[in-house]
Amino acid sequence: MALMITSECINCDVCEPECPNQAISMGDEFYVIDPARCTECVGHFNEPQCVQVCPVECIPINPWHTETREQLQAKYEQLQAAAAAADKPA
Repeated sequence: MALMITSECINCDVCEPECPNQAISMGDEFYVIDPARCTECVGHFNEPQCVQVCPVECIPINPWHTETREQLQAKYEQLQAAAAAADKPA
């Protein structure tokens, strides 16, 4: 299950740097989470870091992107492999 940021977001900028997968970016009006990159911090932390730092509690589970913990772990591993491949010198 990826997370999502609701319209209650106050654009305080604290969530974006906390995301280990670079899944959070500024949208048209408030921050958004890319469900293809969100692992709910599985593989990195025990709890989603964006949820931990959000002062207005506007980051719920995205009901349109439900995933099991195993699927989140697999996504984490794919993201890590892609990052490692991108970091290799040519």
